[in-house]
Formats: sequence, structure tokens, C-alpha cells
Amino acid sequence: MSRIRPPARTSGGRRSSLGAGDTWRDAFADRPAWADGVLLRRVLAVLCALAAVTLFLRGDPAHARGSVVVAARDLPPGHLLAAADLRLASYPPDATPDGAAADPAPLLGAVLTAALRAGEVLTDVRVVGPRLAAAATGRPDARIVPIRLADTAITEILRAGDRVDVVAAGAEDPALAQTLAVDAAVVLVSGPPAESGKRHAERVVLVAMDAHRAAVVAAASLHSALTVIFH
Repeated sequence: MSRIRPPARTSGGRRSSLGAGDTWRDAFADRPAWADGVLLRRVLAVLCALAAVTLFLRGDPAHARGSVVVAARDLPPGHLLAAADLRLASYPPDATPDGAAADPAPLLGAVLTAALRAGEVLTDVRVVGPRLAAAATGRPDARIVPIRLADTAITEILRAGDRVDVVAAGAEDPALAQTLAVDAAVVLVSGPPAESGKRHAERVVLVAMDAHRAAVVAAASLHSALTVIFH
């Protein structure tokens, strides 16, 4: 027969089960005091390991940031961009707008369509170009036409984003005026507004429209007086 070992007793004569019991609940309730410290250390070790794995899989957020071109200072609309106007800044992907420029070189000499604050990101629709024409009209074949208006006072109230019809006056009879383009989009009015008592260089209006109408308006501007009708 196998020998049955007597239960261990403490110095006070009581039995010490050291985590033994008929059920796991009894065993957990009878655990020694030092077991809590061991359990806590193991839980912390597991949490630290999980955090390390998470950071490893996620990677360094700084490495995920990309360089974008931003304004180095406040810039007015119609400004001709120079190297001193631009700088590179680091942006996370989820904060970078669509069409953001990553290289300042192609922007040099471009004309701004709107004012920019220092630190604002340069996108493809902030400068005069094909992407601006498409965005303004919703047509992939859109073109931008520069026109000089017969009534220069109209340029003082035109703003980028206005929708207009371009009209050519009749050479001899005003009743023969012809509408050359409908629902064209103003994308830029060059130069600052005229100040009282002062003369400024003649202002040019850049208007976006479909390619066919753009050719008609461009040709008419060579020999006809042009004006616009606001929507």
C-alpha cells in the first residue's frame, strides 16, 4: 500500500493548503500571500509584451509623415510665386489634403488663385492650371481664358468663384450682342482693386469654361468688347 502523507501544518498547528482545495475556487482562495505579487508581475509582463508588439507593428509615426509645400508667409491672391514664398513642412497622411504639392519647383512662377496664410498647404487648385479649370467647371476638358472687360468697373466687384455669362457687344448695333459662354467660372481677377483717385494697370479676368467656348471667347476678345452677366 502507498503511504498517505499527513497534511502540512503551520507553526500554530493549523493546516496550510498552499493553494490546494477541492475546487479551483478553493485553491484560489487558499493561495499564499506571495502568489498575488507573482500574478501581478506576470500580468504586467504580458501587457508590456503586447504594447511592444503593437508599437512594432504600427511603426514609428514620424516615419509615416510626408513633406508637403506650404506658404512661407501670408500671400495675396494673384501673387506670382517665388522660392522665398514656399517651404516644406512635415504632415501625417491623414492630415494632408488631396492634391497637395510635394515639390516646390513646379510651383515657381505660378499664380495664386486665392490668398494663403503662412503655413497653409499648397494644392493643385490654389494655382492657375488645368486642375483648377476642371475643379471650377466640373469638366475635364475645361480651359482658362484671360479677358479684359469693356467696363473696368465690373472687375472691381468680380470675385473668384462667381458664375457669369460672357457676352460680346455688337460691332455696330448693341442689339446684336452675342452670348459666347454660359455659366463660366471666374477663377481669378488680377491686380489689386483700384483706389480712389489712383490708376492701376488694366486688370484681367481669368474665366474657366469648356474647351470649345474657350476658343470662341479667346478669338472674340481680339476684336470685340466683352462684358459679363452675373448669375
